[in-house]
Amino acid sequence: MATESLNVIAPPVPATPGEPTLTLQPLPAGMKHRFHAMVKPVGSMCNLDCTYCYYLHKEELLGQPRQPRMSDEMLERHIRQYVEAQTGDEVVFSWQGGEPTILGLEFFRKVVELQARHRKPGQRIENDLQTNGTLLDEDWASFLKKHHFLVGLSCDGPQRLHDRYRTTKGGTPTHDKVVAAARLLKKHGVPFNALCVVNRENAKFPLDVYRHLTRELGAKRVQLIACVEPKVFRDVAPQRWDSSQMPVVGTPQAKPGTADSVVTDWSVDADDWGAFLCKVWDDWHARDVGKVHVDLFETAVAQSMGLPSQRCITAEFCGKALAVEHDGDVYSCDHYVYPEYRLGNLRDVHWGEMAYAERQQAFGFAKRDTLPQYCRDCEHLKLCWGECPKNRLIRTPSGEAGLNYLCPGLKRFYAHIQRDMPQILRRVQAGTNSRARPVAVSVPASARQPRS
Repeated sequence: MATESLNVIAPPVPATPGEPTLTLQPLPAGMKHRFHAMVKPVGSMCNLDCTYCYYLHKEELLGQPRQPRMSDEMLERHIRQYVEAQTGDEVVFSWQGGEPTILGLEFFRKVVELQARHRKPGQRIENDLQTNGTLLDEDWASFLKKHHFLVGLSCDGPQRLHDRYRTTKGGTPTHDKVVAAARLLKKHGVPFNALCVVNRENAKFPLDVYRHLTRELGAKRVQLIACVEPKVFRDVAPQRWDSSQMPVVGTPQAKPGTADSVVTDWSVDADDWGAFLCKVWDDWHARDVGKVHVDLFETAVAQSMGLPSQRCITAEFCGKALAVEHDGDVYSCDHYVYPEYRLGNLRDVHWGEMAYAERQQAFGFAKRDTLPQYCRDCEHLKLCWGECPKNRLIRTPSGEAGLNYLCPGLKRFYAHIQRDMPQILRRVQAGTNSRARPVAVSVPASARQPRS
């Protein structure tokens, strides 16, 4: 590669003696160093006790204290290094948990103060907050509006469905507080996404769920998250399973609800996931195209146009979405917060050194490189790319290990949308070429999308 095509970036001076340093490698002209991290400032601590939560068990797994909290020192170290390691015009901070609002407003006032102190000239700082909404009040809403936070608000549909799995530690329902939080955010003009975990129960009521999120809550952006948890998720890291125990797709063991199932009882049935997506797609296509952003639908449209995936799970590669715990430990992904996927600690290694390390690159390329031949031969490969590797729990019909648990549902969904895709693509193209307000989907969508 010719030297003149590179942007050579000098290492920054450490903010304090003994702090890790970073040397950013040259990139082709026009490319920028970018990555994203989910920050867990309270570790797994939460005021709810959701049955399906994939993170509450980290207290035992990682040996966390009963009340973990990111120290002021670690908070500044994270913000400084995160900014230093990125050369794009926008740096996005995503605050998750556990439940991050437990920390109170003072913690987040300190966040925006430190971000202002450490941002580079011309660099825009954005913040996302993923919350269950139960602790939000007028002061929170005013703060979020003032500092342009995007909120990811968790809601699993109408009360009877939401409260099935999302209760407090005392078993108290939470739906009413979520609805109140949505009204508060709308009152203050705070943008929010509805984050919906589609599980074994609410998957059977797709229109009830979707219409509640968009019409009752008033969400204009919806993220649908398939609940898939292997029975051994508390102790065994993703992709460290015993492959000899993987069931073949279509067998009872590859579905929830049987004694020898590979997944928990609350995991969504793969067939129900496909039916859910098809029903919601039809309603969205009939009423809401251009009005409501549904993440899986919009990225399917974008990918059908030859554009990159808007979500890591449907991209060819992953590895650019990491996680940092309250103590500064960094992991390859927020669904891979297990000792086997720990990359280091911010006290010892700079954020950028871990995010751009060969080990993390290998983690990202493995998403494509470990696909079974069954996936490589699939007509929907370039829309799916095997979905998230954490869900590759079963075997193909021929017995090859590493097929995604959701495969039957995904194949049904991708086949279903082909009927409508030509019309949608024509509308997108017409909107792109017209000076009038586009009537079709927003492609590409904002990268500011809180994740589950």
